[in-house]
Formats: sequence, structure tokens, C-alpha cells
Amino acid sequence: MTPKSPFPALMVQGTTSDAGKSTLVTALCRYYRRQGVSVAPFKPQNMALNSAVTVDGGEIGRAQAAQAAACGLPPHSDMNPVLLKPNSDTTAQVIIHGKVLQNQSAAQYHDYKKVAKQAVLESWRRLTEQYAMVIVEGAGSPAEINLRAGDIANMGFAEAVDCPVILIADIDRGGVFAHLVGTLELLSDSERRRVVGFVINRFRGDIGLLQPGLDWLETKTGKPVLAVLPYLHDLYLEAEDALSTRHAAADAGGFQVVVPHLPSFSNHTDFDPLQLHPGVKVSFAKRPDQVDGADLVVLPGSKAVRSDLAQLRERGWDGFIRRHLRYGGKLLGICGGFQMLGQTIADPLGLEGAPGQAEGLGLLDMATELQAEKCLKRTAGRFYRLNTPVAGYEIHLGISRGPALSSPLFELADGPDGAIAADGQVAGSYLHGLFDLPEACDALLAWAGYSANQAVDFNALREAGIERLADCLAEHCDFAKLEAGVRRFGSER
Repeated sequence: MTPKSPFPALMVQGTTSDAGKSTLVTALCRYYRRQGVSVAPFKPQNMALNSAVTVDGGEIGRAQAAQAAACGLPPHSDMNPVLLKPNSDTTAQVIIHGKVLQNQSAAQYHDYKKVAKQAVLESWRRLTEQYAMVIVEGAGSPAEINLRAGDIANMGFAEAVDCPVILIADIDRGGVFAHLVGTLELLSDSERRRVVGFVINRFRGDIGLLQPGLDWLETKTGKPVLAVLPYLHDLYLEAEDALSTRHAAADAGGFQVVVPHLPSFSNHTDFDPLQLHPGVKVSFAKRPDQVDGADLVVLPGSKAVRSDLAQLRERGWDGFIRRHLRYGGKLLGICGGFQMLGQTIADPLGLEGAPGQAEGLGLLDMATELQAEKCLKRTAGRFYRLNTPVAGYEIHLGISRGPALSSPLFELADGPDGAIAADGQVAGSYLHGLFDLPEACDALLAWAGYSANQAVDFNALREAGIERLADCLAEHCDFAKLEAGVRRFGSER
């Protein structure tokens, strides 16, 4: 018999961005899954360039995909019904229920939020009908006064569906009590009542020295501290926005992978398996004079390919790449980086900027045209000439055509993908996550000149991270207080 859920819904909001909302939702999802509860994650609105392809052929933020894994579920577009992918400082691609709607300015989206709210509530209804518990992640902070009108990401959503809230703050930033009390002060009376308790994240030190502050906080606010979570060193979870700085302890003379860090760099989680590899050092550099050399150069995915290609040239990377190839180095392009390797990139509809065409790097004989229909799929296959498995996902607007594609890099379930030059030095693929399988990572590094098979089991590492989070929460969270707070909130409405 399926255990009864202690509450149907709970929302985690943060005093700041990167306070630990995604991490806490992931931990709660795995904790309640361990209790046998049918649980699913939800984030009404997300802004991120790192996305994941869903089982229903849409895209959502990567944090929600990790949270789905914590629930033992495949990711679904209802778990993140509104996704905003910035393509400039003032505009973003708006994705509703996993599908691209259009590019909008910040002002246009502010006006559109009334419509977006209906999409959010539709997804919410479907999830709550299907699962006994839904754990919700907010975005940024609920105390961002300029964004409160028409809010669908934080308290505006919580009020609309009548959901209790945990407020989490990061003590590692400093000022944790000011963050918590100040956030409460900026909420309305009804919003304050909905906060059932606090979680303090990333604590290190003597908990006894913190206790007087915790006592003061509970007296001041009348709300319990549900957990003080310790700083977990060497925890692996995929980052949604910030570029990961994790590195294994590679030797200074290890295999050098250089990734040009361009303004619209997307899906940087492609490189997590390389950063965790004991024999590889990954350098993300804005300019080539910031690196000493490279064994492998990887052009990453991009949300604005022609604009990033112009920046690549302006910063001198084209010259660096040609010298790198003359000295026998290898070059790999992923998705937008793959498109850059061709002869031309055309955007006749102005999907990523003004309509027009740009010259590519001319290293593969192919041309790309961006089209309105975005390719979104999860797929798997093998290296074209090797019996080595590869798996990943595709998220791109362009279609590439040309003679270079007659020598594909991969043979995937639905056909060939990518290209490899006749001299074997230059290769590219539309496949994100192509380093995730250890066998695929080893094969790609062997092609680039690194022969030791030392790749990490990326999927096992992520699962271990989720388990570790749930263990930590089980040890440090007072679930009796949490569930009592939710019941009290329900009785006082």
C-alpha cells in the first residue's frame, strides 16, 4: 500500500539566488521518495541557459531534470512550464510547456505573465492530480519588490495555489539573520503566514556558537528553524546557471582541454564529466591569451551562434584555433560550436538576432540554416566506426547540410549525426551530454590524444550526490516540526 503523503504540496523559496533552493528540493524529493510517497518536482518559472530534454519532447531547466531523477521519474515539461532562455541583457526566448513561443523583451514578458500564469496553473493541476506530493522551487527571492506585480515564480504562485513555504538562506554568504528577517519584513501579512519555517544552508563550524542566533530568530519571528544543513564538500549536482568550477585533482601537466567562454555559452554541464576526470584539466577562457596551450579545443553550445562567432573572432580565437590545428591539436564543436565549424550560418527569420548570414570558420564543408522548429530529443547510439556507445540529447534550431556530413561522428537511433574531417583533426556533433557515458568520454579523449581510460561514471556520481543530500536532510531536518507547521498553516487558513 502506498504511504499517505504528510502534505500535498510544499514550496521552497530563497532569500537570494543560489541560496540552495534547487538542492533542498532535490533532497526533499529523494527523502519522501524513500518513504514510498509518490512525489514530483515543480518550478513555475525558470531562467537558465542550461536545459534538459523531456520525455514528452520539450525542454526544462536542468535542476528540475535532476529533481525528477531524485523522484525516480523521467523529466516532463509540466515540471517547469515556463522557461526563459536569455539571448541578450534585455530579451529572452520564452518557452511554454517545453516549446518555444517567441523572443520577448523584459517589458513584453512582464505583460505576458498573465497568460504564462495560466500555463503554470495547467501544469500544476496535472501534476497534483497525478502525484500525492509536489515539491515546488521558487526563483530568486520573493522580496524582489520590482517583480512582485503579476509574480508567478514565488509568493504570487504560492498564494494562487495556497501552498505553504519554507524559506532557505545561505549562511556561507554572511548576514543570514538579516536575510531571513529582512525577507519576512518585505512580505505581506498573508505571505508571512504561509512561511512554515526556515532552513539555514551551508553551515560550517560549531553549531553551539550558532544556537543563540537560532533562538533569537525563532523568538523574533515566531517561526521554527527546521534545519541547519552543513556545507557538503565535494558534492556533485549539475549546475543550472553558474559555470561549474569543480575539478578533479589533475596533474599540472595533465591533458589540457580549452573551452572558449563566449557570451551566450549554453549547456555548460556538457563539460562536467571532463572537469571531474582525474587526468584532464578544463580551462574556460574568455581570450586565448588566458591559456598556455591546449591538447583539445572544444567550441561549446551557444544561444546566439552568429553573435558568439563574431566574439570568437574579435577575441582572437580563430587565429588560436588555426595555430592549434597546424601543430596537430584536435578541435571538437558541440551544437552551436559544431555549426561554427561550417562554411556559413544563416538566420533568415532572425531567430537569434537580426536576420542575416555569417561566415563560419570553414573547417567543415557544410552550411547551417536556423529554422523556427526547434529539434528537441533524447537519443543514443554509437560512434560511427567504433563499437562504443554514446547517449545524450539535442536542443537546436539549425539544420546543417553539406559533404562533411557524409563522414558522421555518431550513428544515432534516428540516423547519422555530426561530422569528422578527412584528416581526423576536426569533428562536431549536435549531441549534448556526449561525455556523460564513461565509454564515450574515453573514446572522445582517445581521439583527441589521451589514451588512459579514467572517465568517471557521471550518472552514478549524480545518483550518489542525490543520495548524500537525502542522507544529510534526514539527519539534520526536524520533519516533525515541518509537518506540524504545514498542518498548523492548513488549520489557520
